[in-house]
Amino acid sequence: MAARIGIFFVFVAVLLSISAFSSAQDLQIVNAERRIDLSSHIVKAFLTLKVENIGKDPAAEMLLAFPPTQIKNLAMVQALAITGKKKKKIYLPLDVKPTEQPDAPNDTGYYRVKFISPLGPGETVSLEVLYILTHSLEPFPVEITQSESQLVYYHDSAVILSPYHIKQQTTFVKTPTTRVESFTSIEPANRAGKEIKYGPYENRASYSYTPVIIHFENNSPFAVVEELVREIEISHWGSLQITENYRLTHGGARHKGVFSRVDYQSKRSVSGASSFNALLAVLPPRVNSVYYRDNIGNISTSHLRTGFRKSELEFEPRYPLFGGWSATFVIGYRVPLEDYLFEASDGRRYLNFTFGCPLVETIVNKLTLKVVLPEGSKDPSAVLPFTVNQELEVKYSYLDIVGRTVVVLQKDNVVPTHNVPFQVYYTFKPIYMLAEPFMLVMAFFLVFVASLAYVHIDLNIVKK
Repeated sequence: MAARIGIFFVFVAVLLSISAFSSAQDLQIVNAERRIDLSSHIVKAFLTLKVENIGKDPAAEMLLAFPPTQIKNLAMVQALAITGKKKKKIYLPLDVKPTEQPDAPNDTGYYRVKFISPLGPGETVSLEVLYILTHSLEPFPVEITQSESQLVYYHDSAVILSPYHIKQQTTFVKTPTTRVESFTSIEPANRAGKEIKYGPYENRASYSYTPVIIHFENNSPFAVVEELVREIEISHWGSLQITENYRLTHGGARHKGVFSRVDYQSKRSVSGASSFNALLAVLPPRVNSVYYRDNIGNISTSHLRTGFRKSELEFEPRYPLFGGWSATFVIGYRVPLEDYLFEASDGRRYLNFTFGCPLVETIVNKLTLKVVLPEGSKDPSAVLPFTVNQELEVKYSYLDIVGRTVVVLQKDNVVPTHNVPFQVYYTFKPIYMLAEPFMLVMAFFLVFVASLAYVHIDLNIVKK
């Protein structure tokens, strides 16, 4: 703990020593309001910024800065431009991409936000920014018994790290409960119920950084999927087969001592408050042939609710998960092909499906999504709204001759916000659909010929 605090203060010292790094900026932030939601183990921060061009030339973009302690756990950054007033407000998505600055202080990370149109001298623009952090809540104590609640630390800054001068800013931090063991007080600061308010602070120089630490109770399920492999197999004969292999763990404070099943079932709210024994998976509508099993076999403690827009699978592992415990299981289901496979204007076919993890409020450290195309498919390409690693494989199944092309998409640090549609385009000639029936006919023909040959063999034993 002392080492972590030391790192924060070293970071502050380095930033203050180079505060003149961006003294001559063409932009300044007139007002900044940040709201940090610590209700679950996925940290969500909402920024409302009013940016002004104080330079002589139009500005086409701006930078968002993040300290090195956050950039490694940054899962997603989104930005919207706000136009209009009150009920007539219009939110326009902006292009946001990670970028590098050669003279960045102390390994600061950056994202570049491109304005819809260049911001002229003296003009202002209002922005809303969402960024999501994973693995940013540190359990303390690191080990707890079955009857103890989970306490965690959250490290941040009372003021927003920015390469621009900020005239006024305020930070609000929301905790899951009113139990807050301690928090760093940077005047003006106050706490009321579940909310801690820092600010308002006036006229902060660029790269100002004031570290704060909040120690609070958080018993929300720390569900972390260490690895998830999703396979979507396309069959032009009528369906998609989806198979999902999970390696799940509880990422909170490690469990110590013995586990009492009697106490857990009789005093659930007290004994095992930080554990979880149920998961919810949001599946596509019109699912069928749903199954859920682990290494031992099929598990019947599940309930499927189907609907017009989505289906929900609520299920329980064989045992509750405490901190440090893990479980592996498989979820499989089918969906109708016509709901997800379409034909583009250029004649190509494309799959339109949902990326990410179906489990609610879950972090996925490593997600591998495999789209198995029908045999004979050519020229595959994937379209996603964010960057992923892409490669191609070949898979052989029953009656395959040359194998099936597999589009492999891999991404780390996946959160529920990544559950958005993506597309995989490919070309396919209908003649290839006759390959499997032809192989079946040939197989039956060979069996028939072999049977005829067997019947005509004289198996009688001649006695001399």
